[in-house]
Amino acid sequence: MKLLIKITGAVLLLAVALLALGIALSWAPDRPVDALKARWAPQPSQFLTVEGMQVHLRDEGPRGDPLPIVLLHGTSASLHTWDGWVAALKGQRRVIRIDLPGFGLTGPAPDGDYTLPRYSRFMVALLDALYLQRVVLAGNSFGGSVAWKTAVDHADRVAALVLVDAAGYPYQSTSVPIGFRLARIPGLAPVMANVLPRRMIEASVRNVYGDPSRITPGLIERYYELTLREGNRAALRARFEQSRGGEFAAEIPRVAAPTLILWGGQDRLIPPSQGERFAADIRGSRLVTFADLGHVPHEEDPARTVAAVQRFLAGLPAGAGAGAGADVSASAPEPASQPASALASPAAPARVPADARTASPAPETR
Repeated sequence: MKLLIKITGAVLLLAVALLALGIALSWAPDRPVDALKARWAPQPSQFLTVEGMQVHLRDEGPRGDPLPIVLLHGTSASLHTWDGWVAALKGQRRVIRIDLPGFGLTGPAPDGDYTLPRYSRFMVALLDALYLQRVVLAGNSFGGSVAWKTAVDHADRVAALVLVDAAGYPYQSTSVPIGFRLARIPGLAPVMANVLPRRMIEASVRNVYGDPSRITPGLIERYYELTLREGNRAALRARFEQSRGGEFAAEIPRVAAPTLILWGGQDRLIPPSQGERFAADIRGSRLVTFADLGHVPHEEDPARTVAAVQRFLAGLPAGAGAGAGADVSASAPEPASQPASALASPAAPARVPADARTASPAPETR
């Protein structure tokens, strides 16, 4: 009996020691934003004051573009997720991408409100700060839900939409990144506030790729370090607590802007059937499915996905950005370090014909 007690005690001590070692190796407290800027905010990054936040953004391409494109990332991502798209678009289009409140280098919102209506109001404040009247709004996952919600709430500001594996409806995932699962467990908050295993980040990123072999160590490092930005982990927990997801789905049919829907056929977080539902609810929208890609198809294969976007943009009616090109500097000051570009009174958005199709290489489906 004494031997059994000794063995049990030894096993427990070993377990505790291993747990302590694991925590020590994964110990990762928050990092101040200034410690991350040198690596993750080189030129052309800038920080613009919007509603009490220093919003991290990049504004590239010709300032004379009559219809700028604004890109919104998904949960726990950052503006860097759009690198491939921006490289392809900025030669001809003005492209603005941001770190949404609660993510990247922008960090937490001062009011702690991470509901979808709050993000929609933030988007209008951002456009006002940039002196942009009307834009093409594109978003992935959570950023997609912010995009369509803004288009519903402020239709006069959104000329067209691009939804990439967007959130919006209640859904049943076949696989959820482990980081998201842990962030939803309140009891783990004290531990997760200071512990972040790199392997957990890697597992989470692999989960959202159709082909994990595309993932590089540098990509993992980016997701890891930007998660550590002071306040981001607490903001993620708060957003999950404040929103169950799908609560505004009934508003989606009110989207009036021409809409392109892109989806990864291997998306295990938000299944492809959700793309079909968006296409059914948004009149005249186009759905393009990339059979081999996952939840972040724009990041996984930017060349193929942006080609679909370029075709969509080329097909927008000439009046979609009506009045653009007028200089607002005469009526409003430019934001610090931010050249202003203006769009005057917007025209009503035109519909994309329901039967509109363009040829594209396999494995895209429509």
